[in-house]
Amino acid sequence: MEAKAYIDSLIEKSRIAQKEFENFTQEQVDAIVKEIAKVVYDNAEELAKMAVEETGMGVYEHKVLKNKGKSKTIWNSLKGKKSVGIINRDAETGIVEIAKPMGVVGSVTPTTNPIVTPMCNAMFALKGRNSIVIAPHPRAKQCSTYTVKLINEAIKKHNAPENLIQIIEEPSIEKTNLLMAAVDVVVATGGMGMVKAAYSSGKPAYGVGAGNVQVIIDRDVDFDDAAQKIIAGRTFDNGIICSGEQTVIAHEDDYDKVIEAFKKNGAYYVSDKEEKEKFRNAMFINGALNKDVVGQSPQKVAEIAGVEIPADTKVILIEADGIGVEDVLCKEKMCPVMATFRYKTFEEGVRIAQTNLSLEGAGHSAAIHSNNNEHIDYAGENLTVSRLVVNQPSSTTAGGSFFNGFAPTTTLGCGSWGNNSISENFTYKHMINISRIGHYMADRVAPTDEEIWA
Repeated sequence: MEAKAYIDSLIEKSRIAQKEFENFTQEQVDAIVKEIAKVVYDNAEELAKMAVEETGMGVYEHKVLKNKGKSKTIWNSLKGKKSVGIINRDAETGIVEIAKPMGVVGSVTPTTNPIVTPMCNAMFALKGRNSIVIAPHPRAKQCSTYTVKLINEAIKKHNAPENLIQIIEEPSIEKTNLLMAAVDVVVATGGMGMVKAAYSSGKPAYGVGAGNVQVIIDRDVDFDDAAQKIIAGRTFDNGIICSGEQTVIAHEDDYDKVIEAFKKNGAYYVSDKEEKEKFRNAMFINGALNKDVVGQSPQKVAEIAGVEIPADTKVILIEADGIGVEDVLCKEKMCPVMATFRYKTFEEGVRIAQTNLSLEGAGHSAAIHSNNNEHIDYAGENLTVSRLVVNQPSSTTAGGSFFNGFAPTTTLGCGSWGNNSISENFTYKHMINISRIGHYMADRVAPTDEEIWA
């Protein structure tokens, strides 16, 4: 079947399923949404193994944790939230809000997150009584398709309409573009080219921006504790998560102590000029990240660079030779490698972070390890990021956790800085239309002109 006829067929089936699903109650909807998460939780090991084997990226144990963690946190965040019928009555304003479906959702998913992104977007779409068609990355089509198959088998017992969740089994750029033009709303989680295509599809779209998480270490923290958290974040799934830490920005008087704390916790530190150049040349080709290092271990990255490092190295730290455009190491590195910087004042530390963000990653996320609320607020006010993660591993918490208030998700909006439509974590509320009833408030008194302009 040629591409257009194939996509037209998926859309037709999806619309039939959605129309039926639109009549489900909140309880029925939630039972299906919960089941989607439970399938990934219960099959975490098998799905993690498939993902690592097919994509050649990441770490099996970490993907198991991701499958279990995301399924738990996302369902927990959706549990009890109204998304069907009247969801809010505001007696003060006289506004009544009614949730309605958007229709058919098109979801473009990445090779870096081939299990939890389809799961997550299906949960959000169905929470709003939409249907969904998933366009997986071609290098992850088997594990993504198998995930959808398991989910569809499981939701049958809840009488879910057939074809409520579909996936393009043999994906291509042509099919993905046709899908995006045919659905009612697009969620694109992937490379910037695909996100741009989503915004150019002529349909409402939610996308993500590039990550390049800058990490500022303040002077008042336990450097050993900060190093452990940052390393945990940077090494998770071999650094392929967009919210993963990319730099270490420390005060010049503390720099050596900070580096020692990292070395004590498994870091290999590079300050030799020749060795730095070897890593630069291995990781970047004409300024673009070498795909061969993406999601690889520090040992593999070092091997590509022709540098010998200890077998137990967890992360590679490289002293940068400048900020922003002055050193390619200031860009996003999707592997367990970080660049390091010294600052004289806290304000300069924030300026270094912002300069690197202006090169790449504006709008995404930054992290700070500090006990100084004034410094934390200053960083929040002055960095062009949608989220600032405080005293946590950014990689595993910027997308929501049980210990912060970020909405659990796999799609992190980057605002206008990152050419995105939202500057928050994508969730179910972005998958519903809301009708508002405005009641006449007869007991209200209009203010006088004098009161208005006072």
